[in-house]
Amino acid sequence: MISNLAVLPIVIPLIAGVIAILIHRKLTIVRRFAQILTVVNTIVVAYVLFYVSQNGAVVLEAGDWMAPFGIVLVADLLSVVLVFTTNIIALACVFYAPKSLSDQQEEFYFYTFYFLLISGVSGAFITGDLFNLFVFFEVLLMASYGLIVLGGEKVQLRESIKYVLINLFSSMLFVTTIAFLYSVVGTVNMAQIAQRVGEVEQTGVLTAIGILLFFVFGTKAALFPLYYWLPKPYIAPNPVVSALFGALLTKVGIYSLLRVFSIIFVHKSDITHELFIWIAALTLIFGAIGAMSTNNIKLIVAYNIIPAVGFMLLGIGVYNSTGYAGTVYYLVSDMIIKAVLFLLVGAIAYLTGTSDLRKIRGLIHYYPFLGWLFFIAALVLAGIPPFSGFIGKLLLLQGAIESDQIIVALIGLAASLLILLSVMRIFIRGFWGEKDESIIPDKKAARSFALPVVFLLFFSILLGVGAEWFYPSIASIGDYLMNPETYIQSVLKE
Repeated sequence: MISNLAVLPIVIPLIAGVIAILIHRKLTIVRRFAQILTVVNTIVVAYVLFYVSQNGAVVLEAGDWMAPFGIVLVADLLSVVLVFTTNIIALACVFYAPKSLSDQQEEFYFYTFYFLLISGVSGAFITGDLFNLFVFFEVLLMASYGLIVLGGEKVQLRESIKYVLINLFSSMLFVTTIAFLYSVVGTVNMAQIAQRVGEVEQTGVLTAIGILLFFVFGTKAALFPLYYWLPKPYIAPNPVVSALFGALLTKVGIYSLLRVFSIIFVHKSDITHELFIWIAALTLIFGAIGAMSTNNIKLIVAYNIIPAVGFMLLGIGVYNSTGYAGTVYYLVSDMIIKAVLFLLVGAIAYLTGTSDLRKIRGLIHYYPFLGWLFFIAALVLAGIPPFSGFIGKLLLLQGAIESDQIIVALIGLAASLLILLSVMRIFIRGFWGEKDESIIPDKKAARSFALPVVFLLFFSILLGVGAEWFYPSIASIGDYLMNPETYIQSVLKE
């Protein structure tokens, strides 16, 4: 009975999405329904997180088909922490959405796509086999296809074509790679794959398959040089959709890399993980340069996704407990702060009528609270102590130094400086300066936008100032990832 806890974070939003189809034209009802169901789902996930932290991983063997023969869901501490973070972000977005979206956009199945996205992301975090990881990728991608074109503007249609083509290609490569892997090891269950790859000590063909999987997940995570597709499709839709995309989608790619290259492909780390470190360094450099290269405030935030995933890949590449803990801490922190920044720049664009930083000035005179929220968010993103970004980066750099990757650690520090400069430009040029008399203040809208941001920033600040409460659990995840036998035994019960 307890094992059914693992499926609840997937099933609740899935059923809610179906019900939302039936009432999509009753706007007040569907809006309240979505908000209440998201609160309920977050409470359920919080309970699952508490249970797993006290009792260990919950493994569900669907239909009583024992692993590795049936579908397995594995709610361990890593996956449930990420599902809980997903729901915290979803909660903020569902209360931000009514102000950000037009009535027509809300009626046009926004809440259905929103719930399907949450269900797909949660499923990708919890699934215990590669084929269902592919299935949940498709669920979240189909929802994202619907969300990206919501509104039907020309720029959305143009960017959605690029987004859809890239993801279709990576999905085809993903399922083909799974077929290759199945032909070699005879299973898609991640625990059993890990066991069989370990028995033959990851022969050359398995390493090649691992590199193909890295290419698939690297495309979805927007790593160098596969990031070129990301920035514009992420800013084309409504800000609340951008916040969901920026906070969740690339992070599923990073999670998949973290899971696959900590459990399965760990026997040739001198090839795979060494490659990751240098790709991480290039991702940091090019992402930070991209963020500095534009005056579009939405693009600045979108480009900042790229160095963040570079930091996370660095933690996977250094292949030690500290690096893994740093990746997980930074992953959680970045999911929240990216949502905050996308919501904030969306609010700025709404209140000023433009995303061009050269046309925005003196906002602090009209919206001081919004301005200081942005300032705090910028400090969190850049990793200034005592905020959560600092704790994650400190662990990552410590992990890099433990593995003698001093040059990459220095590149990380330089990238952090560029990240800080890129977002502080928005604060200094957009909020500071002379009062812009052409602005007609909309205090009510600003308050509506600020409340979900305050909610998310609370968690972001808590992760930083309360690091001593959270670090032991995150450190235990780092140790857990370094010992794949624990995961294998919990799934296969051997």
